[in-house]
Amino acid sequence: MSHTSLLPSRRIAVAVAVAVAASATLTLAGCSSSSGGKKAAESGAAVSAGKADTPRMTIAMVTHAPSGDTFWDTIRKGAEAAAAKDNVKLIYANDETAADQASLVQNAIDQKVDGIAVTLAKPDAMKAVVAKAEKAGIPVVGFNAGLSDWKKQGLLSFFGQDESVSGQALGTKLNSTGAKHALCVVQAQGDVNLEERCAGVKKTFSGKTDNLYVNGTDMPSVKSTITAKLTQDKSIDEVVTLGAPFALTAAQAASEAGSKAKVATFDLNKDLISAIEKGSIQFAVDQQPYLQGYLAVDSLWLYKTNGNYSGGGEQPILTGPAFVDKSNVDTVASFAAKGTR
Repeated sequence: MSHTSLLPSRRIAVAVAVAVAASATLTLAGCSSSSGGKKAAESGAAVSAGKADTPRMTIAMVTHAPSGDTFWDTIRKGAEAAAAKDNVKLIYANDETAADQASLVQNAIDQKVDGIAVTLAKPDAMKAVVAKAEKAGIPVVGFNAGLSDWKKQGLLSFFGQDESVSGQALGTKLNSTGAKHALCVVQAQGDVNLEERCAGVKKTFSGKTDNLYVNGTDMPSVKSTITAKLTQDKSIDEVVTLGAPFALTAAQAASEAGSKAKVATFDLNKDLISAIEKGSIQFAVDQQPYLQGYLAVDSLWLYKTNGNYSGGGEQPILTGPAFVDKSNVDTVASFAAKGTR
């Protein structure tokens, strides 16, 4: 178990039981459920621990994940583990285009699933279809993206980190490194999560912070854009990326540009853990994506089988931020190797 500690941003009163089981294979084909959209059963029977013997239910998880981003593989593994424990058929779908993500949610509604877990990276684009799900009686929870909008849109719960708080934490940490000029690399312009991270860094970092927008779906372009910027401006001594793959690319770009800029990032993967161990990446802010996926699915099962509201429907469940650096990287390395951190 990691010894990293979460930074508090507000008091959260909630009890969530987490029991990790073996992964279940995701079924991408649609499947209707006769209990889709019904309210939580009013039953006095206790919810048993271990593998559930509750009636089979179907949950759709719809994210804004771009193809090939390993961060979302970790979220998916967490969702699979909860589905295996809870006797849930999990339908996973993703599209980074907001309109297409909304269409995927509509598909889930049409299939009459028992619950939907959704990310709100572009909350305005998701508002109408989320309302349709709720009107159909399908419970909806949010995770990863949408902290500022989940309650406005009537979601039951939210699981993730406060991106502004995490950005401010990173900015404060940079002050202790001696950095003077930070470049915050945004891989998807307009994504509220990413914009809030860079804004948080700028708020607390005592030096200068510039944003650099790149096309996150084209890694060679990301590399060349960062390289060009570092070649042009030698005063940049810190590159902050918003995802593990971009941190590794930024380190390569700095080397090619002959820049002495160091690299810090948000989020982890196995390769990034190795880079922290070797010293090519300073540190990472971990929001525990496995936990986000797990809790999103498990909360819908708990709501359906026991009427529970994670966070009481009033407060989000924060899964981060936590720092991983050379002082504690060995603690999480074994979990990262399995793809769960």
